[in-house]
Amino acid sequence: MRDPFQNPFPSDSARQAIWEMLVSRDIDAFLAADWSMVEDDFVEEGFMGIDGRKEVNPDKWRLAFPTLSAYREEWLRQARDFAGQSFAEDPRTAIFTTTTLEDIEIEGETALVRKKFDGGITKADGTRDVLQWQTLYYCRRHQGRWKISGFTGYLPNPMG
Repeated sequence: MRDPFQNPFPSDSARQAIWEMLVSRDIDAFLAADWSMVEDDFVEEGFMGIDGRKEVNPDKWRLAFPTLSAYREEWLRQARDFAGQSFAEDPRTAIFTTTTLEDIEIEGETALVRKKFDGGITKADGTRDVLQWQTLYYCRRHQGRWKISGFTGYLPNPMG
């Protein structure tokens, strides 16, 4: 069984850095509702995010985040909403357990990263929030390190 807290790329520095950025740092920043923890992980110029709306049909996807600031505002809204909820289990453990990032395709200074969520988190009232979607991140080496230049997210998991 995989350890959800363990970086699966111990001997590959590029993939290890991307995993740390998109799993460890992203989850911890989200739980703290602290954008400053991840703001340097993005390339602002040309950033674009697509909201797949958990739809298989790309005709229903939307350019919800034409700029990094648009994405930041939505990220902060979601993080603050999450922080205001009560859970029956440790949220950090639940999110790490739900998250899988094991497929990173690198060509030169560009990477395509597949991050998947498959599970859920139990709320204090006994209901369960299902976390089941996937995101394709577009990353590139920028100013000496790997950063996110865009994504197509909130896609169904599995597709189709």
